[in-house]
Amino acid sequence: MVLRRSDVDTDQIIPAEYCKRLTKSGYADALFAEWRTDPGFVLNQPNSAGASILLAGHNFGTGSSREHAVWALRDWGFVAVIATSFGDIFRRNAFKNGLLAVELPGEVVGRLADLVDHEPQLQLTVDLAGREVRAGGIRQAFTVDDRARRLLIEGLDEIAVTLERTDGIDAYERHRSYWLPSIRPSVPVTSGSAPEAGA
Repeated sequence: MVLRRSDVDTDQIIPAEYCKRLTKSGYADALFAEWRTDPGFVLNQPNSAGASILLAGHNFGTGSSREHAVWALRDWGFVAVIATSFGDIFRRNAFKNGLLAVELPGEVVGRLADLVDHEPQLQLTVDLAGREVRAGGIRQAFTVDDRARRLLIEGLDEIAVTLERTDGIDAYERHRSYWLPSIRPSVPVTSGSAPEAGA
């Protein structure tokens, strides 16, 4: 799907009133909510149904740091956004929430957008493992942080990465001095034993 707009900020991606919800999912109805009141908006077009890659312009995701913008794109079904540049906070939020943000030169994004507009059912591939975007005769490499790439490929978040180190964390906690803060449950202090600090 092609969104031929630059400087799309997070308030346009998801208006502030939808950010009062207390969950991390269920935001598909909020994606570009104000723009979707226009029947001609690209997301309302039949050719956009089922699109999983969004092509956008310069400075996509600028503005406030709301993660809801990423959640809304993800819940709609997008797995990647290709743009000429991104807001820094949006890019970090995207990688942490399972959305790939691919930055490509403007000339390449323009050619990809023209291809998709001309042939809406065109197969556009974002190869995260190979770090390459392919469509028609276009093959364009892109860069992505190694850690972000691993999290996306393996479907991990920060909590899952921490839990991978459970054995090491437990071993460290077992050998800490009793008087230091601990994540172990509090235990009653009995005669002759040293107290332990609880979490």
